Amino acid sequence: MSGPIPESWLVVHPYLRPIGELWTCVDRALSKVPVPAVAPPPLEAYRPEFEDGVPLLASARAPVELAPAGPLIAALLRTLETEALHPTVAADVSALSGALRRDPELSGRMVAWLLGDDSLEPPSPGLARFLGWMALARVLRSVVEAFGQWRDEDRWQRRYCPTCGSLPAMAQIAGVEARHRLLSCGCCGSRWRYRRTQCPFCENDAHRLSGIRVEGEAGLRIDHCEACQGYLKTYEGMGQEPLLLADWTSLHLDLLAHRRGLKREATSLYDVESLLGR
Repeated sequence: MSGPIPESWLVVHPYLRPIGELWTCVDRALSKVPVPAVAPPPLEAYRPEFEDGVPLLASARAPVELAPAGPLIAALLRTLETEALHPTVAADVSALSGALRRDPELSGRMVAWLLGDDSLEPPSPGLARFLGWMALARVLRSVVEAFGQWRDEDRWQRRYCPTCGSLPAMAQIAGVEARHRLLSCGCCGSRWRYRRTQCPFCENDAHRLSGIRVEGEAGLRIDHCEACQGYLKTYEGMGQEPLLLADWTSLHLDLLAHRRGLKREATSLYDVESLLGR
């Protein structure tokens, strides 16, 4: 999601305003920084790895040029230092920005860390992951779009993101006559097709997932697996993807699922306590 958040959503969900304001601040900061263009790699060279289930960003045959993401992360942090932030967030931003100034190679290592390299332990890892992926997703937009047009969705059908390998943050039931299920990555923004009744976490297929509809949340529900108790927030509809698949806009559904004893196995960038110092 990018662009303004509908004020009507925050009026109805006032408890989301702090995270919404932080998201808006980061989005505004990114709009002030030139985002480098990254060209899609030669996708035909990647096809054998695609068939084997290798995410695009892990490809050895068709590597994506991710070097521009490091300087963008550093520029984002410098810009955020001039913004009015929650005191705890401001302190963490300063710590991260200072670490990058002291070690110019750190921003590049952060990109590798975002993609699973555990050899780095950045300051304020929750905030670092959130800001890092906000920047990296901007760099990857043209790659994600081209890859989505190239790939055969029926030949992927895996539980993890075909672009970055993350587990899905949310799902969508889309289509008019032939309805299908898409999984949505909260990191790079990819969406990909997946079987309607299979759990993307334990991969159990009981021919149906249990669903919890939430009063007053038209279009949103909680689908959960009775085998592993994992759940996935699901948007049933089309046309409001930027808002309803943003993950943070439905954090209240995560609280509801937790109260029901369900487990969030989905990848999320929104560790509210870490981000807001609460």
